Amino acid sequence: MRLVLLIISLLQFHCLFSQGCSDAGFCTMGAMKPDQPFNKNYKAKLYSIEFSQYYGITHFNNHIWVSTMEANISLGEKYTAQVKIPYQLSSGHLGTYQSMSDISFSITRNIIRQDNFDLNITVGTKIPSNNGDLQQFQGRSLPMYYQTSLGTHDLIVGASIITKKWLLAVGYQQALDRNQNGFWWGEWRKEDAADTSYILRYAQSNNLQRGKDVMIRIERNFRFSQFNASIGLLPIYRLNADDIQVPSLTSNLLTPKVSIGSDGLALSAIYTLGYHFNTNSSIKLLVGNRIVQRPKNPDGLSREFVTSFTYQYRF
Repeated sequence: MRLVLLIISLLQFHCLFSQGCSDAGFCTMGAMKPDQPFNKNYKAKLYSIEFSQYYGITHFNNHIWVSTMEANISLGEKYTAQVKIPYQLSSGHLGTYQSMSDISFSITRNIIRQDNFDLNITVGTKIPSNNGDLQQFQGRSLPMYYQTSLGTHDLIVGASIITKKWLLAVGYQQALDRNQNGFWWGEWRKEDAADTSYILRYAQSNNLQRGKDVMIRIERNFRFSQFNASIGLLPIYRLNADDIQVPSLTSNLLTPKVSIGSDGLALSAIYTLGYHFNTNSSIKLLVGNRIVQRPKNPDGLSREFVTSFTYQYRF
């Protein structure tokens, strides 16, 4: 009966929110993950395997599916290693494209462990599966919304304080290099280029250098014997605008160009609902509701709707 009620709740929860959020990966890494467990009454499991299925849709009507395998491994009493391996499928007006996405790796260290709170820090990285220009349409580069990789190596650091009722996390992410995406409008303005009016709606992303991101997660948790839920705010502030390098129409030189409107605040409300079958197995639904959106997203990370369903096994 409880499982039936959970399924009904998940379906209602899924339909309640019509927008979503996304980021370049650090908001679900290590100490910055949403809805982290906090239970001092039983010994934590040393290892866990998670499978999550993500779905998102953009305002360009691109459909994004991401299947992710995640492993968390305890390294002694203080350290935990996390590895995430995603496989992404992106589809839209210009076709369907799929491949392995960017691999994430992090180490989290527990700094303080008390009866009423934990303090953790995380250092991690993201490794690109390709250069961010794997997908082509009739020989032309596609926008980042169709790409399965951001095409950059990223540095990620963060920290969190967890109590029975609250989670406060901060994080920083920086792309260490440019990707090799080749999408620029000039290539699509040729007379024989199909879908020109559609493609010009996307922000240019040729040789994209993403700006630096800072995040804060503020979350209120509700924990019961088998059910748990959370509601929170996730502001992500891009400290500097993305910049691209656009080929000159009169020469082969690349012209630096700042992507106006790609910096500033993106604010989301995050909701989770979970059920624990036992100490080993659990499921969780996460839904995000975008409150504030940046005007321009050349990295292709903006979503109109997103949801993620996760199964976790601990041992």
